[in-house]
Amino acid sequence: MKRPIFIRNASQLITLKESSAGPLIKNAMSELSIIESGSIWIENGRIKAVGKDEDLSKQYTERLEEALIINANRKLVTPGLVDPHTHLVFAGSREKEFNMRLQGATYMEIMKMGGGIHATARQTRAASPEELYQESYERLNQFLLHGVTTVEAKSGYGMEWETERKQLEVAKSLNEHHAIDVVSTFMGAHAVPKKYNKNPDDFVELVIKEMIPKVAELKLAEFNDVFCEKGVFTLKQAKRILDAGKCYGLRPKIHADEIEPYGGAELAADVNAISADHLLKSSEKGVNLMAERGVVGVLLPGTAYFLMAKFANVRKMIESGVPVALSTDCNPGSSPTVSLPFMMNLGCLKMGMTPAEVITASTINAAHAINRGKEIGSIEVGKKADITIFNVPNYMKLQYSYGINHTDTVIKNGQVVVMGGCLVEKLPLS
Repeated sequence: MKRPIFIRNASQLITLKESSAGPLIKNAMSELSIIESGSIWIENGRIKAVGKDEDLSKQYTERLEEALIINANRKLVTPGLVDPHTHLVFAGSREKEFNMRLQGATYMEIMKMGGGIHATARQTRAASPEELYQESYERLNQFLLHGVTTVEAKSGYGMEWETERKQLEVAKSLNEHHAIDVVSTFMGAHAVPKKYNKNPDDFVELVIKEMIPKVAELKLAEFNDVFCEKGVFTLKQAKRILDAGKCYGLRPKIHADEIEPYGGAELAADVNAISADHLLKSSEKGVNLMAERGVVGVLLPGTAYFLMAKFANVRKMIESGVPVALSTDCNPGSSPTVSLPFMMNLGCLKMGMTPAEVITASTINAAHAINRGKEIGSIEVGKKADITIFNVPNYMKLQYSYGINHTDTVIKNGQVVVMGGCLVEKLPLS
């Protein structure tokens, strides 16, 4: 049995207690449900009680000696951060492409020259499962140090079955052995392999008829994603892939409208995707359709920042009723970062979100983007005890002092995994 934890006297305790069963939209994204001098009693990996410190200290007076007491005085306590879009499992690096882009080359030009996704795919194919596991484990450690307790992880650096399987099996193993929960997404349709350049529909058939059934049979993923973009997969091809995944129980996600306005947001609504991600160039019609269907818009400000592109129009999305989430898009080419707090900073400074909205977008809405909203993303009785404590007195200071890792303590499944900004020596299993 895990030792109870009593987090006491937080300067601000943000509960994000839900008023609905789904993600928060419009003005509700700013309703953080803050308890000043707030405390949390955690027992058996779950949140047992939440409230004012004076109330909880009286309630648990007779049990204080058996609990691990964490003093959160002058600190901010939030739900554990959730990253709903990463390409966690990969090998190698692409810093040479960074220099090329600084000299004017575009993302798509580099990919056509054999770089981009294709370059990482070559390195990932060559890596052993053990090498991939170790690289990805270290990345998860860094996520944890930045206050993240759950990540989504996509395949997609294989574009042939054996490497896609290798990525997904590594992600599954990481979920079993690392403190962070890893939620897997199959993304065999990340790019068209060069040998299929003249007949991309043949590769689409391969994904649909061979890869997706195997993913489902081996229970390697929960979601199915596709890069729907001019020069990658067409709307028709993307719809076929996403519909095929649905037949095998894989919920659709979609990389939509990143480079050009291409109708990806509209397609996300059409296939009832759980999320549409990127959305830098989405149309007003597409945004409205997403709002009608409740599709979560996962925005990736780090990608726009790193590619020196225009940022997504988040105000249009929030005003239209799209539930917005934020993510790092951690990957080796367009967003080589694990800092979700920095994405929150960019959400404010480059997209015009409020400090309250970015908290919501990185917790409860991000949880709903990976179908985990009933278990994580808010501090409520009965939910998993995934908690992050920041060394700032309030949530506005978290965004005001940008580019700094303020993470002090992280609790995952009711166990302390980061303390004083450092990893606990032996990380407990998820």
